[in-house]
Amino acid sequence: MVYTIVVHLRAKADEESISKLKAKLVEASNVYSNDKETISWFVMQSVFDKQDFTIVERYEKESSQEYHLNNPYWKTFDPYVIPLLEKDMDMHRLEELEGSTM
Repeated sequence: MVYTIVVHLRAKADEESISKLKAKLVEASNVYSNDKETISWFVMQSVFDKQDFTIVERYEKESSQEYHLNNPYWKTFDPYVIPLLEKDMDMHRLEELEGSTM
């Protein structure tokens, strides 16, 4: 069963924070998409509010996220991103329903 993490992030209102967060998320997607047992690692920005971003991480199984957490890049992510945020990240952990298709 596919294990999914969805994270909502809200950047501070200034253009520099929004721009830096956007660039870091794109960079992270390019790095994490190559981790073993990662199905996909997407980042998105709201079309209605440029401060709002979403990360969707899809793994083969829950234990697959260990490869992600052990990636050396992980240690650089939170220290860079957290100061750019207006509020704490909102994280949801989910399992995709069997029989659902894209």
